[in-house]
Amino acid sequence: MLRMFAGLVLLAGISAKASDYAVGADLSFLKQAEDRGTQFKENGEPKPGLQIFKDHRYNWIRLRLFHTPTELPNNLEYTIATAKAAKALGYKFLLDYHYSDTWADPGKQFIPKAWEGFNHDQLVQAVFEYTRDTMRAFGEAGVLPDMVQVGNEVSNDMLWPDGKLPDNWDAFADLVRAGINGVDAGRGNGARPRIMIHIDKGGDRQATKEFFDEFHRYGIGYDVIGQSYYPWWHGSLLDLKENLDFMAKEYRKEIMLVEVAYNCRPGEYLKRPGPFPETPEGQAAFLEEVQRLVVATPNGLGKGVFWWEPAVTGGLERRGFFDPQYNVLPVIGVFDRWVRH
Repeated sequence: MLRMFAGLVLLAGISAKASDYAVGADLSFLKQAEDRGTQFKENGEPKPGLQIFKDHRYNWIRLRLFHTPTELPNNLEYTIATAKAAKALGYKFLLDYHYSDTWADPGKQFIPKAWEGFNHDQLVQAVFEYTRDTMRAFGEAGVLPDMVQVGNEVSNDMLWPDGKLPDNWDAFADLVRAGINGVDAGRGNGARPRIMIHIDKGGDRQATKEFFDEFHRYGIGYDVIGQSYYPWWHGSLLDLKENLDFMAKEYRKEIMLVEVAYNCRPGEYLKRPGPFPETPEGQAAFLEEVQRLVVATPNGLGKGVFWWEPAVTGGLERRGFFDPQYNVLPVIGVFDRWVRH
């Protein structure tokens, strides 16, 4: 009871409407899993995965987009189909441009094969045209994103080696501007999506400061700071709190934890103790504590949490929301107490 009361007190401090807060999930693999015959369930009853999350008040879906993937499903056609299904249920949609044919993250930012050999000016033009054209496609399909990430975990830049940081900040700034300009050129008469800049420094105040202090020197307009927070990589909960407080006070931008995860069975903390047991109950307790910290961000600037990736199958199922029989785990109910009335 005390834990619930504390949560309600924190929620009362949010300056925006509850409907503005993102209860989110990256469900980029969901359609592939269901197309292959996976049936997700709640209390043993099969349900469409999107419906399970909607029933627990999830209101945002995040979907990644690869340029021309050869092994993964996340091309334009696939992503539009998932976005349509989500929009039909009332979800808002965050589009995550990787600007690659495969995973783009701090350790790799591979240029799409179609752009190999391009010089800097050609890459800038390619980013602009690709973003413009894909945005047009989403708009024509009736699923214009509500928010767009220009790059994924760009703390070390994107499109290596052209814009690799820390040596190529000018090139990086050109590429980000090209992406943002492409969003505007492609949206037509549609509402302008909010622009997110996403890095992977959730519990690292110093690295966050170094990145955004430099980024802001270029005067590039954006709306939301996105952070990844995986505790085995990105620091303790106290580290996360310190950084949330710092970002809110220093940059006065809305902040979302756009990638968060914890295991429901052992995987990351085999040789050292973790902040919670790697069990279904520990996973739920982790998300509850992360949610409390985001809601308590100064000036009401903590605006949401996205899990990565709750409907994943295969080797990363331990980070998901489902047991081996695809019954949903207790973590699905964490947000219920925050958004039900």
